[in-house]
Amino acid sequence: MAASAQHASKFARYMNSETGPKTVHFWAPVLKWCLVIAGFNDLQRPVEKISGTQQIALFCTGAIWTRWAGFVIKPRNALLASVNFFLGGVAGYQIYRIADYRVKAGDSPSQVFKYLLSGDNAAPAAPAAPVSDKK
Repeated sequence: MAASAQHASKFARYMNSETGPKTVHFWAPVLKWCLVIAGFNDLQRPVEKISGTQQIALFCTGAIWTRWAGFVIKPRNALLASVNFFLGGVAGYQIYRIADYRVKAGDSPSQVFKYLLSGDNAAPAAPAAPVSDKK
């Protein structure tokens, strides 16, 4: 019986904690996992259909809030830090996919950077056709 009372007190402490399920500090990160799941689903989407500007925004959000939730804000919110870490990771991988696709298609690094920042939906530069010396 004493063990169950101790277990109940741990559960009660968790339910009433500053980052427990009765607070927005719990439910906001839980719902933010939907963004991470959507990012994982986008891994199967063709690269040319992925928004570079959106991925940059998600990456920055993930990086900034991982630091704040894990190290700056009191009370420390590990659930918020973890969801933002994965959000930044998925977005970072998507940025890599876009950049790799554009470089392999013949874009220069400056063109790739410009594409990521501007969100221009133009097709990547076509590789130059070989020049023949037939006269």
